[in-house]
Amino acid sequence: MSLAEIRSRFPQLQEKVYGKPLVYLDNAATSLRPVEVISKWDVLSSTLSSNLHRAVHFTANKATEEFEETRVAAASFLGADSPKEIVFTGGTTHSLNLLAFSLGEMEGFLHEGDEIVIGGAEHHSNILPWQFLAKRKGLKIKVLPIEDNGTVVPFRLQEILTPRTRICCIAQVSNVLGIINPIRQLADICHSNGTLLVVDGAQGVVHCKTDVKSLGADFYAFSGHKIYAAPGTGVLWGRMELLEKMPPYMGGGEMIGTVKWDGSTFAPVPHKFEAGTQNIAGVPTLKPAFKLAEEFLKTPYIEEVKQFVLKELLQIPGLHLYGLPGNIEEKIPLFSFSVDGAHHEDLALILDKMGVAVRSGQMCAEPLMDHFGVTGMLRASFAPYNGPEDAEYFIKSLRRAIDMLV
Repeated sequence: MSLAEIRSRFPQLQEKVYGKPLVYLDNAATSLRPVEVISKWDVLSSTLSSNLHRAVHFTANKATEEFEETRVAAASFLGADSPKEIVFTGGTTHSLNLLAFSLGEMEGFLHEGDEIVIGGAEHHSNILPWQFLAKRKGLKIKVLPIEDNGTVVPFRLQEILTPRTRICCIAQVSNVLGIINPIRQLADICHSNGTLLVVDGAQGVVHCKTDVKSLGADFYAFSGHKIYAAPGTGVLWGRMELLEKMPPYMGGGEMIGTVKWDGSTFAPVPHKFEAGTQNIAGVPTLKPAFKLAEEFLKTPYIEEVKQFVLKELLQIPGLHLYGLPGNIEEKIPLFSFSVDGAHHEDLALILDKMGVAVRSGQMCAEPLMDHFGVTGMLRASFAPYNGPEDAEYFIKSLRRAIDMLV
């Protein structure tokens, strides 16, 4: 697809901000929605509004078909062995909380004094659920350190693993640094130690062709709103033998086998993890989103945009860029930085007046901010609908904003 064809599919790009064309560079927070996703949502909301799996009438059957077909599409998109390994959630945060609870209650898995390793650049959603689990079960949290340039070196993991390390949690791609972590190597190290690897794929699923079996992960989670689908949707993939051992996270309708006063049984995987009314209209929007995401991976100018922005940022005096691997191919088009003498929020506000939407602040990664000794950063994250023109305008606007503040 040409850039013009891609942009034509995203209605929000036709909007103006303070009279200027929108340059949307906050894609790591949430992506824009294409017409295919909006249309799917509209059809399901207007013609197939009915609860899933339960009733026998026509509308309920059609809504259920849409939902379960999306499970098949998700399995194919991730290279999973079976659609039964796909659990639908409300997003990455929901998925990771589900895991932290259910693994904690899995019979014979965790004991007081066991360890959980968490990557040093993680989003709060991949920190807090494990802290809750550690407090509940008397576990120890250990941090996998990052190097000065933001990279994760596998031998560091080998150094901190012990026979009591049960779980390792790390992002496929940091939401602040944009660096693609060596998941396969980390998975091999974990498995040689009998440790499970949980991967936060919220950023990686958008920019990397993800095959969960090739990654070697035990669990993989991501959010639909990061990959052009409706908000409030998410996927948790897990190895079947683990999902079958894990107890449910929540109780309610749909996830049961039988319910008796003297005890209850649960539905098989994946339904035992999908209690209550699901996101009937939202989840099926993942299907067209997956198709678009696969097409977008083929757009060649994304690499050109990344190279251009990187080169220009490194030439700005007083600008400190965080997350710079030795090989630029190990970085997605996401750039977080600070500027001497300019507060990140002031820069974001000025850029907003110029029509450029970026993120400022801690980006839900306070420990990482502490690591770099800053209170916050400015982040520009690009998507396939951001071409060279957006990149050039961003750099021009950023330079103007810096000149106004410094």
